[in-house]
Amino acid sequence: MRRMFKPVRLLPLLLLLSACASMLPKSRTETTTFESFDQARAAIESLVPMKSRREDLDSNGFKPGKQANVIQLTHADVVRRFVPSALLRRGDLNPGVMACLEARDACQGLEMNVVRIKKERLGNFWADFFNFNRHSETTGFRFNAVVLLVNDTVVFRSWGGQAAVHEVEVSRNPLGPFQDIGPPVANSTATGK
Repeated sequence: MRRMFKPVRLLPLLLLLSACASMLPKSRTETTTFESFDQARAAIESLVPMKSRREDLDSNGFKPGKQANVIQLTHADVVRRFVPSALLRRGDLNPGVMACLEARDACQGLEMNVVRIKKERLGNFWADFFNFNRHSETTGFRFNAVVLLVNDTVVFRSWGGQAAVHEVEVSRNPLGPFQDIGPPVANSTATGK
């Protein structure tokens, strides 16, 4: 009868060990409704300079004033951003940027920073927990765009960013939780403390 109870006692431990990977931390950063970099790029590229209106930004998924991480640029901000040097000639600027600069107070800019990042720790829970081996993977995208408007008409748009973020971080500590206590002990013995 006693032998029968031993496997039953081990069952919770086996279940705990089999679900260890699910106990590792995960995090997500999302500042957008866009599912991909290409979707955000297509939304900005659908804006036609000198034709599209401010309302088109809303219908494309960019909602200035409602969406996080949208910076409103004043005329002075636009000047600082697009005319950084006296060496830049007027003819070097995009016609939409020139229209915005000449419009003065009627010129407004929007800088949009869109992020969808997922960070996940992979591997064995116990090796991670005791700091022997940690494996993290970061995936997603970062997208940024600048849109210039004159009297609610889009006169310029540009975009950039990182279409595919894929970072892998692996750290191995042979001493596990004791790895970080070595240097302070060595320093205190060297100074005679």
